[in-house]
Amino acid sequence: MTSPERNAYLDQVISQQSQLEQDLRVKKAAAPARGGGGGDDTSGRARRAAADAAMTPPTAVDVRVTGVGPWKTVLVPPNAFVVHTRRGHAQPLHLGLGVSFRYRSRTDSYLVVPGTMQTILLNAFCICRELQGVLVQAYVQWIVQDIATAYRKLDFGDASDPMRLVNLQLKEQAEAAIKDKVATMSVHEVLSDKQPIIEELTARLRGVAEGADDSDHGLGLRIVTVQIKEAVVTSARLWENLQKPFRSEQSQLARLAELGAQEIVTGRELAADRLDQLQRLENDRELTDLRARNAAAAFDRDAAEKLRRGEREQTDARALATQTTETTLHSLRLEQQRHELEAEAGRLRLELEHALQRLKLDHELTVAQARADTAHATALLELERDRVSREIANDRSPAAIQAELIANLPQIVSKLPKPDELRTVNLSGTDSTSLAGIVTELTAAITAIRAAVAPRE
Repeated sequence: MTSPERNAYLDQVISQQSQLEQDLRVKKAAAPARGGGGGDDTSGRARRAAADAAMTPPTAVDVRVTGVGPWKTVLVPPNAFVVHTRRGHAQPLHLGLGVSFRYRSRTDSYLVVPGTMQTILLNAFCICRELQGVLVQAYVQWIVQDIATAYRKLDFGDASDPMRLVNLQLKEQAEAAIKDKVATMSVHEVLSDKQPIIEELTARLRGVAEGADDSDHGLGLRIVTVQIKEAVVTSARLWENLQKPFRSEQSQLARLAELGAQEIVTGRELAADRLDQLQRLENDRELTDLRARNAAAAFDRDAAEKLRRGEREQTDARALATQTTETTLHSLRLEQQRHELEAEAGRLRLELEHALQRLKLDHELTVAQARADTAHATALLELERDRVSREIANDRSPAAIQAELIANLPQIVSKLPKPDELRTVNLSGTDSTSLAGIVTELTAAITAIRAAVAPRE
């Protein structure tokens, strides 16, 4: 018995579908356990947290429960729906997208459903109108639109994958719709136009998920898109037979094109060979004539070149001699001009030095005259100031002199030596109202002081 033929394209489509399903699965890594590095309280909390984490099954949504005992808080991601109920309340306490809440483990219950778009991959093995097997590969994308309706009508109880049962139910309904539509179509219609299948599948799924006119508003879901990726005949022999007409027609066209091209190429090759021989003969004749003309032209060119070179050498020699003579004359003229310029520069330098010396002498004389005038004026001012001072001193009254002397007495006394003994000198009998009387009293006082100081010395 011969082994059944395999449809390689069908196997490839199925393997790609399996790989896509694995890529779409949500992969969550377990959180690593943290070792307690603190005291007894810290280690006790760590053990309790580890025990709670061990008792909590893994979830598809990253929900965190913080706190201890009745003070727990459930933190919900912003892209997940939550339904929070409490014993004794008919309606949920919290219902919405990304709502975090306080949680009592004894009286509360909550349900977390992903709010992101879900993708269902379909491999529908169908029977078409000709009773032939056809694999229709499609995908459906949907989201939760009304969580208040969806959590009452759908089962999201699987903590590890809340969407598993809903995806299975929608997948079964979608495969049934695809099979019903493909059963009314031929193989060629299924392979060439997939729009009727998409329209039928979209209408059925939206009627179930979003609700039709005679339903109670559906399941609270919304169908985002429905697409058909592939439609493949499962029978390898039928698949080959469907491809044979087009392949045979293309092979016939290719063979005819090849024969026509070969005929054209053969004719063109013969014509090209004849034209090539004629061209060779013509080229040989032209080459012979060209060689003769080139030889004559080369001889003429060599002779003319020799003559031109001789004339050019004589002309260059005459020009060189002329230029040498002109260069010598020009050097002599430049040397003469240089001597003249140097003499003129020396004369100008001497004149400049004489002028600078005259200016320097004039400046020194001017400065000396100014200094003499300034000294003379200063001396006159000093004499005038002395004269005025003497006039002021002569014009002072005895009372002013006495007042100045009295004002300076403390300074005079401070400069006198400290007395070891006190002696009283009676200055009476003089007129203290006149300058002569005051001078007489001061003279008597100074004489008494000197007499007291002499024995000590």
